[in-house]
Amino acid sequence: MFRFPARREREGGQIIVLFALAMIAIIAMVGLVLDGGSAFSQRRGEQSAADLAALAGANSILINGDEVEATALARTTAAENGYTHGVGGTVVTVSFNYSSGAQVQVDISALHRNNFVAIVGMPTWNVGVTATAKTGNGPNGALGAGPMIFSIDVFGPGGFPNPEYSDPLNPYGFGDTNNDAPETAGDFAWTNYGTGNVNSDEVRNIIDGSLVMNEVMEPTEYIGQYNEGFHTTLFSMVDVHMSGDCYPVPVVDHGGIFQGWATFCVSYADKQNKQVYGYFKTPYISENMTVGCPAGSCPLFLGTYMAPKLIN
Repeated sequence: MFRFPARREREGGQIIVLFALAMIAIIAMVGLVLDGGSAFSQRRGEQSAADLAALAGANSILINGDEVEATALARTTAAENGYTHGVGGTVVTVSFNYSSGAQVQVDISALHRNNFVAIVGMPTWNVGVTATAKTGNGPNGALGAGPMIFSIDVFGPGGFPNPEYSDPLNPYGFGDTNNDAPETAGDFAWTNYGTGNVNSDEVRNIIDGSLVMNEVMEPTEYIGQYNEGFHTTLFSMVDVHMSGDCYPVPVVDHGGIFQGWATFCVSYADKQNKQVYGYFKTPYISENMTVGCPAGSCPLFLGTYMAPKLIN
């Protein structure tokens, strides 16, 4: 009796099963590639929508200071770019942080409908992105002003800063020459806004925001150091707390008398050489300067304007 045909039938059945399993694996791998590429494309679209929504929310906060309006505008912007909150599993979350100016974060989460990997039990993937925009007052120290005074010699006709002091690509190294007031355009001195002798601990607290100064500086007011000193430790504080942000700073004559203010952007500080590198962003303005928050109410920006920008 011959049984070979039955054996061949069994082998044929096994081959079919193996082929079917292999096909499923192949389809799953191909599907993973195709659906993965589609999900990546969706993520790029979500990121673009989140970026625009965060900028819109930050701009609304800057202008109106209303979180409800900012949230609505951010979600409207996301919807205009394809992601409507509450529709098809899409969630657009808007949150706010005021530790340094105003930061608006937009998180978008949306389902990706899979076409191929659904056959292996994954009908959808959740794709999420986040974007953060910042506006208002960049600094967290002095609540809107930098505790440094600069010479009126920085500025030329019309109050505009001279080119060497206003180039973002080549920040100038302003040095502290140990005088009560800056005597040249490339010099600066520390200040506590005319409230008495300047000491390192006080200015350090102004820089990190733990000391709030509430002062209004007016022309003819002396705001120099009152005492000469390098205050070397302050350069490290500037580097940590002020680098990358723009501040309104007082402008004085050679005698340390307040003349007005201008916006100065800090690039970094060099403790060893006692220099603060940065550039002036605006012309010098001959008018009073308010430091701090009247009646304890802090505005989103004070003395200087920072347009919304993406930081994440």
